[in-house]
Amino acid sequence: MLLERAELPPLDAVSHLCGLQAQEPQEPFTGLWSRLRGFQPDALSDLLTGRQVVRTHLMRRTVHLVTAADVLAWRARHNAMLRQRVLGVYRRELAGVDLDELAAAGREVLADGEPRSMAQLARAVADRWPEPGTRPLGEMLVAGVLPMVQLPPRGVWRQKAGVRNALVSSWLGREIDPLPTEDGSDPVGQELVRRYLAAYGPAATADVRAWSGLAGLPGAVAALRGELVTFRDERGRELLDLPDAPRPDPETPAPVRFLPAFDNAILGYDDRTRIIDDTDRGLSVAGARVVLVDGRVAATWDVEPGTGTDSGKGIKKTEETLDTVVVTPLRAFSRSERAEVAEEGEQLAVFLSDGGSARVRVGREV
Repeated sequence: MLLERAELPPLDAVSHLCGLQAQEPQEPFTGLWSRLRGFQPDALSDLLTGRQVVRTHLMRRTVHLVTAADVLAWRARHNAMLRQRVLGVYRRELAGVDLDELAAAGREVLADGEPRSMAQLARAVADRWPEPGTRPLGEMLVAGVLPMVQLPPRGVWRQKAGVRNALVSSWLGREIDPLPTEDGSDPVGQELVRRYLAAYGPAATADVRAWSGLAGLPGAVAALRGELVTFRDERGRELLDLPDAPRPDPETPAPVRFLPAFDNAILGYDDRTRIIDDTDRGLSVAGARVVLVDGRVAATWDVEPGTGTDSGKGIKKTEETLDTVVVTPLRAFSRSERAEVAEEGEQLAVFLSDGGSARVRVGREV
């Protein structure tokens, strides 16, 4: 959805993209603005408060904004990975903790239906496990052993709020789907692969692993091979795709697009050179917002706050009071590229300011 903005409801877009990475709560709004025609941020906020999308730890143990249907269907397949990733950070601290007992203790605390911060939940069980400390206990509870969601108003447009956690079952009114009886074919993994390829293919199995955090899904890929098509990239790697997936001609012009921090267009691949130069690869994990020019990362962007806002109480709007979208090129731009970046940046400024500013400044190559 980066070659042409789609005419899709936000819920369908979140589903198609297999969720949006969302540890920075406001970033998904820019991700959808860059992909959907006429996107209105309140529409996404309404999905969050209406419990149709949720914020939860899922792929790669990072916070994602995903549909309620997907967290229910996918969470069990991610359980083991989520536990192992928390243990990868706190293995020594949690060495004496029975994780099943910890999960049961956490559920007992949350049985009253009251949301809690991670620290509150950890302190509630710390009398049974005093040695690890509240941080390891809390991270294992909210991102490992218990399917949990972060409640609004966190993640609502233009609202700042701390994290309040609740069980998926409490917020959505049902438990997550259990994994099917294991026969090696990994049916949930198959659906993950299909959905990933529909959004991001052609891709290698290493790309699927990098996106999901799961160990390659070999059983799922093996079971799907008969319905997939294969290609070879310039390095000779096998790429998989759905037979009817769109594969635009390589000469298709790609318009300028502004991407939010941690966008899956970059982080959703093991081989990120398809969209970002190796010399700039660190930007993708540092949380830099980037600008695509002709389909590749060519700049970073940020918002420079103005000195004030027009509150309707006599504050006069001047150029100094308005926020500015600031673009920092990573390479030299042609005149036409600079003009296209400035035009798209103006539209982004209008979106981010709710129509209050159209200021953009395109700098020189760093």
